[in-house]
Amino acid sequence: MSAPRAPSTTPTGTFAQCFAATRRGARLARLLAAHQLAQWGHPRGSEAHDTVVLVVAELTANAVLHGRVVGRDFAFSLSRDESRGVVRIEVTDTHPVRPARLAPGPDEAGGRGLLLVDALATHWGVRDRLGPGKTVWAECALPQAAKPQRR
Repeated sequence: MSAPRAPSTTPTGTFAQCFAATRRGARLARLLAAHQLAQWGHPRGSEAHDTVVLVVAELTANAVLHGRVVGRDFAFSLSRDESRGVVRIEVTDTHPVRPARLAPGPDEAGGRGLLLVDALATHWGVRDRLGPGKTVWAECALPQAAKPQRR
């Protein structure tokens, strides 16, 4: 009889891709994240799915609007860690300025993206990357995925 293994701290599923730093690129990242979440057992309309997709939308929009460097793409990854019950979102761009949470006035149209991320994610932050730029990351809690029913 062998000793029980310690839970793994490595992701149990990962999706990663580079996208053009355009609105279309941000939209495609959001759509592919939604599809991947459904594949992992968190269908559209579930709280986990909708929360992660909203965080992905905010972080990729920030990469396109504020982190865009002409001629450079942004990288996006989505990792599921079942042992911790989280999904980790990472968006990397080559712009050197770090994002800042703003306190927009009630009549201002923008500036609330990181406030939403802060409210929805269990943790988030920014780290430098090798070369110019930064990675903005967020972790969202995932309930146990529903197992497909067998017939």
